[in-house]
Amino acid sequence: MTPAICSASPATDRGEEAYPRMNSATVRNLLVRGMLAGLVAGLAALVVAYFLGEPRVDQAIAFEEAHAHEHGGEELVSRTLQSTAGLSTGVLVYGVAFGGIAALAYCFALGRIGRFGPRASALLLAVAGLVAVYVVPFLKYPANPPAVGDPDTLDQRTALFFLMIVLSVLLTVGTVILGKRLAPRLGNWNATLAAGAFFVLVVGLAYAFLPSFNEVPEHFPAALLWQYRLAALAVQVTLWTAFGLVFGLLAERQLAPKRAERSAGAGKQPTPVAH
Repeated sequence: MTPAICSASPATDRGEEAYPRMNSATVRNLLVRGMLAGLVAGLAALVVAYFLGEPRVDQAIAFEEAHAHEHGGEELVSRTLQSTAGLSTGVLVYGVAFGGIAALAYCFALGRIGRFGPRASALLLAVAGLVAVYVVPFLKYPANPPAVGDPDTLDQRTALFFLMIVLSVLLTVGTVILGKRLAPRLGNWNATLAAGAFFVLVVGLAYAFLPSFNEVPEHFPAALLWQYRLAALAVQVTLWTAFGLVFGLLAERQLAPKRAERSAGAGKQPTPVAH
Protein backbone atom coordinates (compact mmCIF):
# COMPACT_ATOMS: atom_id res chain seq x y z
CA MET A 1 0.00 0.00 0.00
CA THR A 2 1.45 3.30 -1.06
CA PRO A 3 1.57 6.45 1.05
CA ALA A 4 -0.83 8.13 -1.39
CA ILE A 5 -3.47 5.50 -0.77
CA CYS A 6 -3.15 5.81 2.99
CA SER A 7 -2.87 9.57 3.18
CA ALA A 8 -5.35 11.18 5.52
CA SER A 9 -7.60 14.11 4.85
CA PRO A 10 -6.23 17.58 5.53
CA ALA A 11 -7.67 19.78 8.22
CA THR A 12 -10.58 22.01 7.40
CA ASP A 13 -10.94 25.67 8.22
CA ARG A 14 -13.48 24.76 10.92
CA GLY A 15 -10.84 23.22 13.14
CA GLU A 16 -11.07 19.56 12.18
CA GLU A 17 -8.28 17.50 13.67
CA ALA A 18 -5.47 17.07 11.19
CA TYR A 19 -3.39 13.99 10.66
CA PRO A 20 0.01 13.88 9.02
CA ARG A 21 0.21 12.56 5.52
CA MET A 22 1.27 8.97 6.04
CA ASN A 23 4.55 7.91 4.54
CA SER A 24 5.74 4.35 4.14
CA ALA A 25 7.34 4.29 7.59
CA THR A 26 4.12 5.38 9.31
CA VAL A 27 2.05 2.83 7.43
CA ARG A 28 4.58 0.12 8.25
CA ASN A 29 4.55 1.04 11.95
CA LEU A 30 0.76 0.98 12.06
CA LEU A 31 0.77 -2.36 10.24
CA VAL A 32 3.09 -3.86 12.86
CA ARG A 33 0.96 -2.41 15.65
CA GLY A 34 -2.14 -3.81 14.00
CA MET A 35 -0.64 -7.29 13.87
CA LEU A 36 0.40 -7.00 17.52
CA ALA A 37 -3.09 -5.85 18.48
CA GLY A 38 -4.51 -8.73 16.45
CA LEU A 39 -2.33 -11.17 18.40
CA VAL A 40 -3.59 -9.76 21.72
CA ALA A 41 -7.17 -9.86 20.45
CA GLY A 42 -6.61 -13.42 19.29
CA LEU A 43 -5.49 -14.41 22.79
CA ALA A 44 -8.67 -12.92 24.26
CA ALA A 45 -10.81 -14.65 21.63
CA LEU A 46 -8.97 -17.92 22.30
CA VAL A 47 -9.98 -17.83 25.96
CA VAL A 48 -13.63 -17.29 25.01
CA ALA A 49 -13.51 -19.99 22.34
CA TYR A 50 -11.96 -22.52 24.70
CA PHE A 51 -14.30 -21.99 27.64
CA LEU A 52 -17.54 -21.19 25.78
CA GLY A 53 -17.21 -22.81 22.37
CA GLU A 54 -15.28 -26.05 22.90
CA PRO A 55 -17.71 -27.58 25.44
CA ARG A 56 -20.53 -27.06 22.89
CA VAL A 57 -18.42 -28.67 20.18
CA ASP A 58 -17.82 -31.69 22.42
CA GLN A 59 -21.55 -31.99 23.12
CA ALA A 60 -22.37 -31.75 19.41
CA ILE A 61 -19.79 -34.43 18.56
CA ALA A 62 -21.23 -36.69 21.27
CA PHE A 63 -24.71 -36.21 19.78
CA GLU A 64 -23.39 -36.98 16.30
CA GLU A 65 -21.64 -40.15 17.44
CA ALA A 66 -24.68 -41.33 19.40
CA HIS A 67 -26.90 -41.03 16.32
CA ALA A 68 -24.41 -42.24 13.71
CA HIS A 69 -25.28 -45.50 11.99
CA GLU A 70 -21.63 -46.30 11.37
CA HIS A 71 -18.64 -45.64 13.53
CA GLY A 72 -15.47 -44.59 11.74
CA GLY A 73 -11.95 -45.62 12.58
CA GLU A 74 -9.60 -43.96 14.95
CA GLU A 75 -9.13 -40.21 14.55
CA LEU A 76 -5.99 -39.04 12.78
CA VAL A 77 -5.81 -36.08 15.18
CA SER A 78 -7.13 -36.51 18.70
CA ARG A 79 -9.93 -34.30 19.94
CA THR A 80 -7.67 -33.11 22.77
CA LEU A 81 -5.05 -31.91 20.31
CA GLN A 82 -7.70 -30.24 18.16
CA SER A 83 -9.16 -28.31 21.11
CA THR A 84 -5.78 -27.13 22.41
CA ALA A 85 -2.90 -26.79 19.96
CA GLY A 86 -5.12 -26.79 16.88
CA LEU A 87 -7.50 -24.18 18.26
CA SER A 88 -4.67 -22.00 19.56
CA THR A 89 -2.76 -22.04 16.28
CA GLY A 90 -5.82 -21.29 14.19
CA VAL A 91 -7.13 -18.44 16.33
CA LEU A 92 -3.75 -16.74 16.86
CA VAL A 93 -2.70 -16.93 13.21
CA TYR A 94 -6.10 -15.60 12.22
CA GLY A 95 -5.78 -12.80 14.78
CA VAL A 96 -2.40 -11.64 13.44
CA ALA A 97 -3.57 -11.71 9.81
CA PHE A 98 -6.84 -10.01 10.70
CA GLY A 99 -4.97 -7.31 12.64
CA GLY A 100 -2.73 -6.52 9.69
CA ILE A 101 -5.63 -6.18 7.25
CA ALA A 102 -7.61 -4.06 9.72
CA ALA A 103 -4.59 -1.79 10.24
CA LEU A 104 -4.35 -1.11 6.50
CA ALA A 105 -8.08 -0.34 6.43
CA TYR A 106 -7.47 2.04 9.35
CA CYS A 107 -4.77 3.86 7.36
CA PHE A 108 -7.29 4.50 4.61
CA ALA A 109 -10.19 5.45 6.91
CA LEU A 110 -8.33 7.74 9.33
CA GLY A 111 -9.43 11.32 8.78
CA ARG A 112 -12.07 10.32 6.22
CA ILE A 113 -14.86 9.14 8.54
CA GLY A 114 -15.33 12.30 10.56
CA ARG A 115 -13.69 14.31 13.33
CA PHE A 116 -12.47 11.42 15.43
CA GLY A 117 -9.16 10.85 17.13
CA PRO A 118 -7.02 7.73 16.63
CA ARG A 119 -8.71 5.76 19.42
CA ALA A 120 -12.25 6.63 18.41
CA SER A 121 -11.46 5.86 14.77
CA ALA A 122 -10.10 2.44 15.76
CA LEU A 123 -13.23 1.64 17.76
CA LEU A 124 -15.52 2.81 14.95
CA LEU A 125 -13.58 0.68 12.49
CA ALA A 126 -13.87 -2.32 14.82
CA VAL A 127 -17.63 -1.90 15.22
CA ALA A 128 -18.19 -1.41 11.50
CA GLY A 129 -15.94 -4.37 10.71
CA LEU A 130 -17.73 -6.63 13.18
CA VAL A 131 -21.12 -5.75 11.71
CA ALA A 132 -20.04 -5.98 8.07
CA VAL A 133 -17.70 -8.97 8.20
CA TYR A 134 -19.51 -11.15 10.72
CA VAL A 135 -22.87 -10.05 12.13
CA VAL A 136 -24.68 -9.41 8.83
CA PRO A 137 -23.52 -12.71 7.22
CA PHE A 138 -24.06 -14.55 10.52
CA LEU A 139 -27.72 -13.55 10.73
CA LYS A 140 -28.34 -15.10 7.31
CA TYR A 141 -25.97 -18.07 7.56
CA PRO A 142 -25.27 -18.73 11.26
CA ALA A 143 -22.49 -20.99 12.44
CA ASN A 144 -23.37 -24.66 12.86
CA PRO A 145 -21.87 -27.25 15.22
CA PRO A 146 -20.32 -30.44 13.81
CA ALA A 147 -23.55 -32.48 13.81
CA VAL A 148 -25.55 -29.86 11.88
CA GLY A 149 -25.46 -29.39 8.12
CA ASP A 150 -25.55 -31.48 4.97
CA PRO A 151 -22.06 -32.29 3.61
CA ASP A 152 -23.47 -32.15 0.07
CA THR A 153 -24.33 -28.44 0.45
CA LEU A 154 -21.16 -27.44 2.32
CA ASP A 155 -19.49 -25.85 -0.71
CA GLN A 156 -22.64 -23.90 -1.61
CA ARG A 157 -23.15 -22.67 1.94
CA THR A 158 -19.51 -21.61 2.20
CA ALA A 159 -19.63 -19.74 -1.11
CA LEU A 160 -22.84 -17.94 -0.13
CA PHE A 161 -21.40 -17.00 3.26
CA PHE A 162 -18.36 -15.37 1.64
CA LEU A 163 -20.59 -13.72 -0.95
CA MET A 164 -22.59 -12.25 1.92
CA ILE A 165 -19.37 -10.93 3.48
CA VAL A 166 -18.35 -9.22 0.22
CA LEU A 167 -21.80 -7.69 -0.25
CA SER A 168 -21.92 -6.51 3.36
CA VAL A 169 -18.46 -4.89 3.26
CA LEU A 170 -19.22 -3.10 -0.03
CA LEU A 171 -22.58 -2.00 1.33
CA THR A 172 -20.96 -0.65 4.51
CA VAL A 173 -18.50 1.41 2.49
CA GLY A 174 -21.32 2.66 0.27
CA THR A 175 -23.40 3.57 3.31
CA VAL A 176 -20.58 5.68 4.77
CA ILE A 177 -20.10 7.47 1.44
CA LEU A 178 -23.85 8.07 1.13
CA GLY A 179 -24.05 9.48 4.65
CA LYS A 180 -21.18 11.90 4.05
CA ARG A 181 -22.74 13.13 0.78
CA LEU A 182 -26.16 13.62 2.35
CA ALA A 183 -24.81 15.43 5.42
CA PRO A 184 -24.45 18.90 3.81
CA ARG A 185 -28.13 18.85 2.76
CA LEU A 186 -29.78 16.90 5.57
CA GLY A 187 -27.45 17.47 8.51
CA ASN A 188 -25.38 14.80 10.22
CA TRP A 189 -28.23 13.24 12.20
CA ASN A 190 -30.73 12.92 9.35
CA ALA A 191 -28.00 11.81 6.94
CA THR A 192 -26.97 9.06 9.36
CA LEU A 193 -30.57 7.89 9.69
CA ALA A 194 -31.09 7.91 5.92
CA ALA A 195 -27.88 6.01 5.26
CA GLY A 196 -28.71 3.52 8.01
CA ALA A 197 -32.17 2.94 6.54
CA PHE A 198 -30.56 2.32 3.14
CA PHE A 199 -28.21 -0.23 4.72
CA VAL A 200 -31.04 -2.10 6.45
CA LEU A 201 -33.17 -2.09 3.29
CA VAL A 202 -30.46 -3.56 1.08
CA VAL A 203 -29.49 -6.16 3.69
CA GLY A 204 -33.15 -7.15 3.97
CA LEU A 205 -33.38 -7.59 0.20
CA ALA A 206 -30.24 -9.74 0.23
CA TYR A 207 -31.69 -11.90 3.00
CA ALA A 208 -34.91 -12.31 1.02
CA PHE A 209 -33.35 -13.28 -2.32
CA LEU A 210 -30.36 -15.39 -1.25
CA PRO A 211 -31.20 -19.06 -0.58
CA SER A 212 -31.60 -20.34 2.96
CA PHE A 213 -30.71 -23.71 4.46
CA ASN A 214 -32.61 -25.58 7.16
CA GLU A 215 -30.48 -28.62 7.81
CA VAL A 216 -30.80 -29.10 11.57
CA PRO A 217 -31.20 -32.83 12.25
CA GLU A 218 -34.34 -34.03 13.94
CA HIS A 219 -34.06 -34.24 17.71
CA PHE A 220 -30.92 -32.08 17.78
CA PRO A 221 -31.12 -30.05 21.03
CA ALA A 222 -32.25 -26.52 20.20
CA ALA A 223 -30.58 -25.16 23.33
CA LEU A 224 -27.23 -26.64 22.30
CA LEU A 225 -27.56 -25.21 18.79
CA TRP A 226 -28.12 -21.67 20.05
CA GLN A 227 -25.49 -21.96 22.76
CA TYR A 228 -22.98 -22.89 20.08
CA ARG A 229 -24.03 -20.01 17.84
CA LEU A 230 -23.94 -17.51 20.68
CA ALA A 231 -20.48 -18.77 21.64
CA ALA A 232 -19.30 -18.28 18.04
CA LEU A 233 -20.71 -14.75 18.09
CA ALA A 234 -19.06 -14.06 21.46
CA VAL A 235 -15.67 -15.08 20.04
CA GLN A 236 -15.99 -12.57 17.19
CA VAL A 237 -17.27 -9.79 19.46
CA THR A 238 -14.30 -10.37 21.77
CA LEU A 239 -11.85 -10.40 18.86
CA TRP A 240 -13.07 -7.15 17.27
CA THR A 241 -13.60 -5.31 20.57
CA ALA A 242 -10.18 -6.22 21.93
CA PHE A 243 -8.56 -5.23 18.65
CA GLY A 244 -10.32 -1.85 18.61
CA LEU A 245 -9.23 -1.06 22.16
CA VAL A 246 -5.62 -2.25 21.87
CA PHE A 247 -4.97 -0.93 18.39
CA GLY A 248 -6.57 2.41 19.26
CA LEU A 249 -4.10 2.81 22.12
CA LEU A 250 -1.10 1.80 19.99
CA ALA A 251 -2.16 3.97 17.05
CA GLU A 252 -2.64 6.99 19.30
CA ARG A 253 0.88 6.59 20.65
CA GLN A 254 2.18 6.42 17.09
CA LEU A 255 0.20 9.36 15.71
CA ALA A 256 -0.11 11.71 18.69
CA PRO A 257 3.49 13.03 18.57
CA LYS A 258 3.17 13.87 14.89
CA ARG A 259 -0.16 15.60 15.45
CA ALA A 260 1.39 17.58 18.31
CA GLU A 261 4.29 18.63 16.09
CA ARG A 262 1.90 19.80 13.39
CA SER A 263 -0.18 21.74 15.90
CA ALA A 264 2.91 23.36 17.40
CA GLY A 265 4.22 24.27 13.97
CA ALA A 266 0.90 25.77 12.94
CA GLY A 267 0.75 27.85 16.11
CA LYS A 268 4.13 29.48 15.71
CA GLN A 269 4.09 33.11 14.65
CA PRO A 270 6.95 34.69 12.74
CA THR A 271 9.23 36.75 14.97
CA PRO A 272 9.45 40.38 13.84
CA VAL A 273 12.91 41.52 12.89
CA ALA A 274 14.13 44.54 14.85
CA HIS A 275 15.47 47.44 12.79
